[in-house]
Amino acid sequence: MENLAQLLDSLLETLNALDRVLTEEHHLLCSGQLPGVALQRVTDVKSQLLATVNYLEQQRLERERAQKQQAPYSAHPRLADAWQQVQLLSQKLREKNQHNGLLLNQQLDHNAQALAILGKNNKSLYGPDGQSRSGSLLGRKIGV
Repeated sequence: MENLAQLLDSLLETLNALDRVLTEEHHLLCSGQLPGVALQRVTDVKSQLLATVNYLEQQRLERERAQKQQAPYSAHPRLADAWQQVQLLSQKLREKNQHNGLLLNQQLDHNAQALAILGKNNKSLYGPDGQSRSGSLLGRKIGV
């Protein structure tokens, strides 16, 4: 039983770390400017934590089979309490992650709209190779 209890404790610890990362991600997505480097770092940490959660969940299932136990562990109050915490926190994290996904999609839509506007207005200034074209803007010749 102790191995399963330790595993659930590790799972809770990892989920709490994921909660902190999702909160940081939310703050970044709500900031005025989307800081790409910071967001990439948070995304990398989030991916690592999700991989750890997946690994711990696989270990939990193996230990359940070996110890002939099954969640929600009604016969073992300590395990039942830990499992309930895992379930509640997992639901909270799912909702936070979905909300962050919506915020990210809004940012992507906003960026796509800005690029579309910039692309329309700057076709005459830049060639397909990204180099500036010499030409006239409002009747004046420009060159860079």
